[in-house]
Amino acid sequence: MKDLLQKFKEHWAAKQYVLPGQVVLLAVSGGADSMVMADLFLRGNIPFAVAHCNFGLRAEASDLDEQLVHDWCASNSIGFHTIRFETKDKSLEWKKGTQETARILRYEWFEAIRRENSYAKIVTAHHANDNVETLLINLFKGTGIGGLHGILPENGNIIRPLLFAEKEGLEMYAVAHKVPYREDASNATDDYLRNAVRHNMVPVIKQWFPNAIANVNDSISRFAEAEVLYRRAIELERKNLLEQRGKDIYIPILKLRKHKPLATICYELLLPYGFVSAQAPHIMELMEAASGRYISSATHRIIRNRDFLIVTALAEPAADFVVIDAVPCIADTGKYLFSFAMADKPKVISSNPNEACLDMKDIEFPIMLRKWRMGDYLYPFGMKMKKKKVSRLLIDEKVPLHEKEDIRILECSKRIAWVSGIRLDERFKVRDATEKVLVVKRSLK
Repeated sequence: MKDLLQKFKEHWAAKQYVLPGQVVLLAVSGGADSMVMADLFLRGNIPFAVAHCNFGLRAEASDLDEQLVHDWCASNSIGFHTIRFETKDKSLEWKKGTQETARILRYEWFEAIRRENSYAKIVTAHHANDNVETLLINLFKGTGIGGLHGILPENGNIIRPLLFAEKEGLEMYAVAHKVPYREDASNATDDYLRNAVRHNMVPVIKQWFPNAIANVNDSISRFAEAEVLYRRAIELERKNLLEQRGKDIYIPILKLRKHKPLATICYELLLPYGFVSAQAPHIMELMEAASGRYISSATHRIIRNRDFLIVTALAEPAADFVVIDAVPCIADTGKYLFSFAMADKPKVISSNPNEACLDMKDIEFPIMLRKWRMGDYLYPFGMKMKKKKVSRLLIDEKVPLHEKEDIRILECSKRIAWVSGIRLDERFKVRDATEKVLVVKRSLK
């Protein structure tokens, strides 16, 4: 029977994580898993250096962990990098949990060390038991197919070459080869979710299924392969259903309804825009709702607009109004930039809805660029001084809800001169006697 070192050498050679001779950076905490990993790399004659983080969370014990790793590296002539973090202070500053803060700190530092020293990859000691625990946590928290692939063997500059090995095998190796390590006392508690799963769930599962760790890891490998096919299918759905119009995404409702399984497709199509699986039923309900209804994620909004679902980014809050004292100038309303300039009367008036040409004789500064309000009205150009509410104008022009929010009104002397991108007011049009004009142009930022 092959021992762990032989299995590791064969696994490393087969996976070809890096080119022969390239140096990798091992993340070593001083615990059994990472110290065994370091010993395997040493005995396997794979060039490496070691990085150790002292998070200062366990007083003297944290310093003793650091000392152990330092001494092992020194005795084996291995390059050693270390850093001390004020983790609790950072946790308070960032308003994040201790474990999440520590994770961010260590991976940012690992990557900085990797770049500075041209190490090929960062290596962590995640193993088969970690993989099973991750799968269980994902399942109970709720996950799409992406949560079934467990811990990825490769993720950017991070590799995890011990995922084939079970915890028991690592511990047996440590004893057999007298690998020094330190136990983290916090691992014995159930204070953290992973520890609770490790101590209370996995042992019960193994009582009934002794080969559970190996069997689940085999399943995880198949899930990962199935996910490749799944992603290809989803990408085809994206190409068939998503239509880019400017910065917005349009999804035709009648076409979407014909695609099965509908809930899964809705979830996957909208996942990149911050929507979660629990919102999939609400997205399906939106297809039957009246125009103007919407649901939101942290970053986007899906709006039902006639025959489409429109996915649009949530805009940054913009000022309700901008005062224009003189021209030329540029006004920023968040989504759009408005440029103002005075010019001679043009021979041909532009028909571009994003440009307005107004008779300067009708302009009295300051003028105002503001959000439209219910009750606003104008005399639309070409309607022979027939009064019309802006709200009705936007409905008649079939302006979607998310675009209505970005419509700006050009107001002069308490009169609406232009509904930007929609219609000029008859009272400000260029006439035969016009000599100078105010040219206003609207453009996306």
